Amino acid sequence: MKRAQTFIARTCVALAALLAFGPAHAADADTQTNGDWKISIGPGLYVFPEFPGSSRIKVFPLPVQDISWRDRIFSQGPDVLGVNVLRGENYHAGMSVSFDFQSRSSSDDARLDGLPNVHYGPKLRLFADYTYWAFTGSTAVYQDIGGTGQGLTAMADLYVSAPIGKLLLSAGPGLTWANGAYTRTFFGVSQPESVASGLPQYSTGSGLRDVHFNLAANYTISSHWSANLVAVVGRLERFAAGSPITERRLDVNGMASVAYRF
Repeated sequence: MKRAQTFIARTCVALAALLAFGPAHAADADTQTNGDWKISIGPGLYVFPEFPGSSRIKVFPLPVQDISWRDRIFSQGPDVLGVNVLRGENYHAGMSVSFDFQSRSSSDDARLDGLPNVHYGPKLRLFADYTYWAFTGSTAVYQDIGGTGQGLTAMADLYVSAPIGKLLLSAGPGLTWANGAYTRTFFGVSQPESVASGLPQYSTGSGLRDVHFNLAANYTISSHWSANLVAVVGRLERFAAGSPITERRLDVNGMASVAYRF
């Protein structure tokens, strides 16, 4: 159960970090297979705001993969490549290069006309998680390495998991902190941007981006097939909440997938 439990916990963290999956590599007797490789692939659907603070939702199909070698090297979802630097039965710590879907275009909304576009790109992710009995604590830091201006964000989440037959349910609260570069890019309005867009000038800084609640379910269909459903419902805070760009404070992200384990 620990592998699935850690998978759900890190998936929630990644979704709360705007749909970036985290690695799940805790090996357990009921899920571990022989050999060094663990490979699962399948179709997935991601649900997230059209842009941070948007009232509209975007649905994006994307293949889902969970590949690991000796619980050391992994690739999972938008985590293109990562390594568990430290690992044990109940904990992991490491880094990965993660692809982030956060973006914004002036074509997304008429209100954004005159504001600069924000492109999605890669981020360096540092992570750690620890599981004790039914509880898992996870932390992750994301740093923009693609020159998109998305700065740095940090997350902390706590989950409790309960197996019910073939179903594993996990739920718990979390929060996201963002530095000034991130909040300026997505929620700030400079004086020239105010003139171009008609939105009031708005200055931002570092601080709490959101508080959120994670709910996830993993269902084992057979020895090879499983289904996953994750929802992260958050509330924008501080600079994100007060920005004239923000249409609503409710921040909803989700993922549904079916995977085949080889």
